Amino acid sequence: MMTTITLKNVSKTFYDGNKKLTPVLAIKNFNLHIESGESVVLLGPSGCGKTTLLRLIAGLELPDGGYVMHNGIPLDDVLIENRGIGMVFQNYVLIPHWESRKTVGFFLRLRKREDEVPAHVSMVAKITGFDIERLMGKFPRHLSGGEKQRVSIARAFARDLNLLLFDEPFANLDAKFRTEARIELKRLINEFDVTLVYVTHDQVEAMSIADRIIVLNAGRIIQMGTYRELHEDPDNLFVAEFIGTPTINTFWGRVIDGYWDGSYMGDAKLPSPLPNDTEVIAAIRPEHMLVTDDSGIPAVIDKVTPYYAEKFLLLDVWLRKRHWQIKVGLEESYEVGQTIHCLIDWNCVFFFDADSGARIR
Repeated sequence: MMTTITLKNVSKTFYDGNKKLTPVLAIKNFNLHIESGESVVLLGPSGCGKTTLLRLIAGLELPDGGYVMHNGIPLDDVLIENRGIGMVFQNYVLIPHWESRKTVGFFLRLRKREDEVPAHVSMVAKITGFDIERLMGKFPRHLSGGEKQRVSIARAFARDLNLLLFDEPFANLDAKFRTEARIELKRLINEFDVTLVYVTHDQVEAMSIADRIIVLNAGRIIQMGTYRELHEDPDNLFVAEFIGTPTINTFWGRVIDGYWDGSYMGDAKLPSPLPNDTEVIAAIRPEHMLVTDDSGIPAVIDKVTPYYAEKFLLLDVWLRKRHWQIKVGLEESYEVGQTIHCLIDWNCVFFFDADSGARIR
């Protein structure tokens, strides 16, 4: 049976043990509902409350106020042995003197079902395509980082699983293994009927795993949706700057008679009227800045970065005190110090209130 998760008016504050530091309010009046079988990613910068939320959902932390409910029942009222939670941590959490077989079979051994371990390991190996059986006789000191994480994941799945929680599980691994691990994990998620809550700051992981991404900052939800929705329709400046690689370009300007005026960057009619002199940020992604032969905004190239796999060049350019980036084809040829001209595709520009960060629509 999969699990629904509901957080209702949840708050959590952390205190210094010596009471000398200011209390840190990690989560305040937080509300969220996760459907049974949904794969949700909590995405945000360090310190935004992602891990605190995950630990509250797991029951590893208790809220100061509000309720955490599994299937509509307060978590405190659900017996630990009936919660069906598998959790995978960033630092693996493997017992040093246990070989992998004992680690993977821990839950089943507690219930005197150790004979089921080989079948579980074989199933995980078949789904992921990785021969995890060969790791079963090894101790953590004999495993690479990627192998340790595979054992940790196998342990999470080798139980009566309703809810799966991941806390930045691939953050310590190299890029090659992260790519492989995402594919293996997605296969497991698709095979098992399980609710998933996944914490990360990696947008590629979020995009490849999530049914729904929840962008967090300072302990609150900023926006939620699919990666495409967040990328193409951000509600505020924080989401626009956080989602997307390379980072979106931003230009300060002010309102003059219904138009955004960015001085030498140009002007454009705003989606809705605002008082004159209101400060407004125009934001445009590097792929929507167009390089022209001799017309448009002049800029000097400060840096040229090739992205061979993605097949584009990223130009860092500047004019007076403003700096921005432009994506061009990998076949193009540019040099540092060269002056180019560029145009803004105003159909692709987002406008945000400079004070609140709210999108102007």
